[in-house]
Amino acid sequence: MNFNYIYYTFLISLTCYLFYKLIVRLHLSRAKHGSLRGHSKWSRRIAKQIPYFSYAEKDYFNSDGAPESIANQRSVALQKLRKQIKESSPNTLHKNSEIESSISDVQFTSHYRVPFPYREVLSPEFKLGSMADKTEGVKVRDLDGNWRYDLSGSYGVNVFGYDFYKECMAAGTEKAKELGPVLGAYHPLIAENVQMIKAVSGLDEVSFHMSGTEAVMQAVRLARYHTGKTHLVRLCGAYHGWWDGVQPGIGNGRKTHDVYTLADMSDHTLHVLNTRKDIACVLINPLQAFHPNADSASDVSLVASDRNTHFDKQSYSLWLSRIRAVCSKRNIVLIFDEVFTGFRLSYQGAQGFFGIQADMVTYGKTLGGGFPVGVLAGTHSLMKRFKQDKPVDVSFARGTFNSHPYVLGAMHEFLSRIQQPEYQLMYQQSEQVWDARVARFNQKLTAENIPLCITNMHSILSVIYTRPSRYNWMLQFYLKQSGVELSWTGTGRLIMSFAFSEQEFDEVIECFVQAAKQMEQDGWWWQSPSLTNKSIKRQFLTDMLSAKYPILAGVLAQPLHQINSSELTEDASKSTADKSNTIQKAG
Repeated sequence: MNFNYIYYTFLISLTCYLFYKLIVRLHLSRAKHGSLRGHSKWSRRIAKQIPYFSYAEKDYFNSDGAPESIANQRSVALQKLRKQIKESSPNTLHKNSEIESSISDVQFTSHYRVPFPYREVLSPEFKLGSMADKTEGVKVRDLDGNWRYDLSGSYGVNVFGYDFYKECMAAGTEKAKELGPVLGAYHPLIAENVQMIKAVSGLDEVSFHMSGTEAVMQAVRLARYHTGKTHLVRLCGAYHGWWDGVQPGIGNGRKTHDVYTLADMSDHTLHVLNTRKDIACVLINPLQAFHPNADSASDVSLVASDRNTHFDKQSYSLWLSRIRAVCSKRNIVLIFDEVFTGFRLSYQGAQGFFGIQADMVTYGKTLGGGFPVGVLAGTHSLMKRFKQDKPVDVSFARGTFNSHPYVLGAMHEFLSRIQQPEYQLMYQQSEQVWDARVARFNQKLTAENIPLCITNMHSILSVIYTRPSRYNWMLQFYLKQSGVELSWTGTGRLIMSFAFSEQEFDEVIECFVQAAKQMEQDGWWWQSPSLTNKSIKRQFLTDMLSAKYPILAGVLAQPLHQINSSELTEDASKSTADKSNTIQKAG
């Protein structure tokens, strides 16, 4: 009898425990975003199964079902553009080709500028990256003397214009030149830097590192050390550096089991934070407010015209305040990763922009005044690297070049300058200035009947394509020829400095108009009634499956069939009449 009682008690307890674990797991699953970005392990598995394929030249120019006349027009346009690039930038192209086989970054960026099926037919003139030898104000010059408006923003470093940073670097070097590269001992400027960073961050202590990735690594390590908990939470689509501990999906070869990737702006995510006991910290990249639950846009993924952004400052501020409340309640460290957004969105970064105080904040990019740097600020209790009552239980973190004197000098110059009234006024007006500029940009695009829309979060812009197309990625090359410098990711993210005058911004608009009109004239935005974003993506899937399983090539449906001349003539008037309506509905 006793044995039976114990047995059934154990069985009931085990059942209850397993049921509880199942419920907890279901809540975690519901808190993940429905896309592959929200399921890191599945994204990696599927990424390994995606085959490489390339459009042969005969299919390259009509992969959207365009007639032969349009395909020929595109082919001629591409050769003309290639000739223009070769003639205008021979020295730049030669120097780039010289280093491509020796620098892995150049090889990577050369291959990932356009969707991969279009990579092979593009000549080297299009694949190679940029090289520059001079900057001035908001412009950058290549090795052939071509000046372009810089919309790359040096990955976010350039908030105030290149002249500002060259001055910071020169002044900073002058301040520290008597000490030189002494490491270990601190230059006395560190004391003033720390006080200024504390004032900006609203936190108690600071540690210095050589990159934003390192600063994030240290923040996560200290959060785990002080909470005694194992897992971190990152929001779907957010980037926190290349360290595999915060990059569990594609791009990381190591299995990561202590990271939860949860949906942005989701009540299910708040429930997980409020109920689980293993979460040490929540990492917030404030730039996700621009495109919640989506990766940063890049032209390499510009398969169709369905790129979009969804910035709503009020909604995201409320969302962050709810996360702040849950973290305070559950002893979860709230970390703002401001490596990119710090000192851009406001003088106090995203904390000031959204009105939220974090427990830890990481900085990088622009804070070094032009030099590489990573900085972590946090509360006294979280920044401590040892435990008073356990002398061997430490959280170790060092770095040979942390607090390099020249970096500290440039940082001191940067932090001192931006406290001046002219920069504080710039901060106060910047949000309204950039919203107004983007509105003017879109008015011009609409007036010129160009199938583009510009969205923004402050001074960070993105190009949205409003007409279904498989060739939107071509715009980056037309823009370069019209006088605009982009990063290797293309039109997905335009990072503009505060140094742009109204006249210079208007000239950028004209560059876009000129490039877009030429692209339209060259046939890349040809339209037909059957060309929709849905049909484009279905065709891409068909092509991919046919490449992986050749036996299916003749069986799978071809959504974008070749339209013959009679169909084209029959639909021409209707297509023209519906053009403006199509632009509104697409994307």
